[in-house]
This record gives sequence, structure tokens and C-alpha cells, in this order.
Amino acid sequence: MVLVAKQYGVALRALLILTVILGIAYPLAMTGVGQVAFSNQANGSLVKVDGKTVGSSLIGQNFTDAKGNPLPQYFQPRPSAAGDGYDANASSGSNLGPNNPDLIKAIKERRAQVAAFNQVPPSAVPADALTASGSGLDPDISVAYADLQVRRVAQARGLSPAAVQHLVDTMTKGRALGVLGEPRVNVLELNVAVNALKG
Repeated sequence: MVLVAKQYGVALRALLILTVILGIAYPLAMTGVGQVAFSNQANGSLVKVDGKTVGSSLIGQNFTDAKGNPLPQYFQPRPSAAGDGYDANASSGSNLGPNNPDLIKAIKERRAQVAAFNQVPPSAVPADALTASGSGLDPDISVAYADLQVRRVAQARGLSPAAVQHLVDTMTKGRALGVLGEPRVNVLELNVAVNALKG
């Protein structure tokens, strides 16, 4: 009986010590390191304009009117399968396979819509303009999709296409570590920069 009580005492002390170390000290230390070394990322990578938060550079968002129609003066993101579109509470892909008839139909419709909206041939529409990302929250588009939209955005804003193209080129991010992924453009950051351009 004494041995059992002693074992319970050891187990209880171990539980208390590990709770303090792993449940309190470690999370506080990691929070502190995050706030000091990676403050922007730890606080959601928020994008602010004139002191007002307009979104996060980590989560995509739609640039549409009240009826859900894309606004021609803004660069458009890729499609999203998360809820009604870019819903962080419903992050997911479509989970439709490449031969699924619904996906094939959606891609065909999106290709026609994107081509008409940007006044380009359907063959010029890149894949990321047609398919959602695995999370449904991807904030970036390919350089090809950004380039495709330059003329429309410039025309809608009364800007020169060269000025808008220069902005896209400036805001293009290279591959991670120089080798991972593809060059990309953050749609929210690009649209904030476009808003700041003067005609």
C-alpha cells in the first residue's frame, strides 16, 4: 500500500512538473520568440492601408461587387472551394478528381468566363485561374495569371498597361529558397499597390 501511494506521488509530481514546463513555460517562450523574431507572421500577416486592416497576406479574398461579380479594376484571385469562397472557417479543396464531370464542367465554364472578362483567347487562360487550391485560401496567383489581367486592370483604372505591368513585375516573389514552388504574386498586396498608383 505504501509503495502504491509512493508511485501515485511520483506520478502526480511528474504531471505537475510537465504541465508547468510543457503547458505553460514552453508555450509562453514560443509566443515570446514569435512576437520578437516574427511579429508580423505571429500576428496574422495583416495588411493595413491608412491604419485600417484590409486583410491578411496569408489568406486570399474575393474582389467582387455585392452580387458576386468580379470587379474589373482589381486583379482577381484563383477560384476557392472554401465555403462561399475564401472562408477561413471552411478551408478545403473541392476534392473532385481530374476526371470528375462536375470539375470538367466547372473548368470549362471558368475558362470561358475568365477569357471573356479579360478579352483573351481561352487558350491563354492559365491553370490557376481555373482550379482551386488544396486549402481554398491560397492568396497568390501565378505570374501568367497576373500578366493576363494587366490590360483589363489598366483600362478600368485609366492607367498605362506598362505602369501596371511594372507593378506586377516588382511584386512578383521568386521560388522559396530559390528552388521550391513557382514565382507568384500576392493578389491582396498587388491590389493595394494598384490602388496607390496614380494615372
